[in-house]
Order: sequence, then C-alpha cells, then structure tokens
Amino acid sequence: MYKERSYHRRRSSEDDLMLRSLTAPGLILCAGLALVGPSFLRLNQAGAQTTFKADYVISFARITVGNAVVRADVSSNVYAISASGRTGGAMRLLVNGDGNLTSRGAVTGNRLLSSTFMLKINSSEDPLDVNMMVEDGNVTELTVLPPSSDRVPITDADRKGISDPLSAVFVPTGDTGDGLNKETCQRTLPIFDGRQRYDLQLEFKRLDKVTAIVCSLSYRPIAGHRVSAPLVRYLSESREIEIALAPLAGTGLLAPFRLVVANLLANLVVQATRFETSMQTTPVPLDSKPNPP
Repeated sequence: MYKERSYHRRRSSEDDLMLRSLTAPGLILCAGLALVGPSFLRLNQAGAQTTFKADYVISFARITVGNAVVRADVSSNVYAISASGRTGGAMRLLVNGDGNLTSRGAVTGNRLLSSTFMLKINSSEDPLDVNMMVEDGNVTELTVLPPSSDRVPITDADRKGISDPLSAVFVPTGDTGDGLNKETCQRTLPIFDGRQRYDLQLEFKRLDKVTAIVCSLSYRPIAGHRVSAPLVRYLSESREIEIALAPLAGTGLLAPFRLVVANLLANLVVQATRFETSMQTTPVPLDSKPNPP
C-alpha cells in the first residue's frame, strides 16, 4: 500500500530534473540517462562486486557550467549508487544549485530493483528534499519538501511501475553480447523522482567510433511538472537529445559517458572525464549507505 508520508508537504521545483538527470547522468542523463527502468544487470563473477566511478563536466555553449560525480557498487544481489553535482553560471536560468542523490536496492535475477531513493537539491530558489521507498517498482512511502501546488497532478498510477532516476542510469546489455546493438536503445524508461513522473524514450541512432552506442532520447513529462517551467520548455523545444552509452568492464551493463541536448541557441553537453570500473570480492550491505563518489 502506498503511504503518503508528508507527501502533501513536499513537492518542489522542476528545474532539479536537469540537475538530477545530470548527476544521475538521469541524464535527463537521464537524460539522462537515464536510462532504464527498470534496469537489468548481469554480473560475470558470482559473489564479486563491481565499482563504477565517473566524473562529468557540464557545458553550455562550450562554457563549463557545472560538474557531476557518480559512484555505483553492484554485487550479485544488492547495489548502492550515489551521485552529486552542481550547476550555475550560464545555466542559472534553467537550474542553479547543487544536488545529492542516493539509491539502494536488490538485484533479483537480472533485475535491478530500487528499495530506497533520496534526493536533496540545495538551491536558494528551488530547494528540494525527497525520501522515497519502493517495492517491486511501486512507491510505498514518499516524503517531499517543500510543498508545491502549481503542478500537473500526480495520480496513484503515476507511482507504479517506475524506476528512480539514479538507478535508471544503467542500461542492460541483454542476454548476449556487449549491448552495442539497436535493441539496447529500443525502450521507454518510466521515471519517478518523488515529485515528477516522466518517460524517457530511447531509439537507436548510431554506433560511435569510441566503442559506444548512441541513442536518441525524448523527454515526455507526464505528471508533477510545471507546464511553464523553463527546463520543461527547454527540453521540449530542443531539436535533438542524444546519449552515448559504453560497456562497463566486468558487468553486463552500459553507463552513459556523454549527453548532448541540441538547441538553436546553444548546446548543452555532459561529458565524462573519468569512466572506470574495478572488481573486488567484498559485497555491498543493502542497509549500508553508498560510498561517496
């Protein structure tokens, strides 16, 4: 049963979607990424843990306006992901401030199932604090602060069959191969971040020369957003959004290393400057906090 724990007190700004997506390179990076929801994994070594670390630089009109750091620890049965990021400068009209996200859950079979998601945006204009509990893709408890009433209403159906924007960053490779094929991009990702419900639709675009697959990405707001919000208009009016995904060594998943939002005025680019994985034998306790990026 869904429990609205202080839900009436808590929805907030829309502009964090960009920061959230970028930090979850949920990209958006969610854009970004986004990406997947629910996600699917396939670890190649039972009992092993894979750690992924990535640093991203955010630029607008070729000017650096922010950065994001992501870390994911994934074992055969549990995962823990953390991300942090900051934007400002030329991006202040769309989003301004810093954010922190965490997601923890279980790996069941080849599915990555979120159990807890936390999001905190520090912004003088639009602060946001989200705590969400999820079971089998359905929200069971949710608190959102501060309150906001000028948004498209969210229904109970909008809280079911979802993925949080952080765990949705990792995309499955499928049962065989490295995931660098058209099928990887043919999916729609149902994302709920505690305040907004939206779909990210991926479609195959091309294979990149740096051993990656490039998907086109469409942002489709469903509920919880402000129709007149600058970020919503920006994403809706952008001519093209694409995300590049590369395989993570030792796993059966892909992670984003570049996001481009093309626009008549200027392009928004999120580019990885560090993108690395390592293997170890220590599992991640499900009830522990993710290691900082």
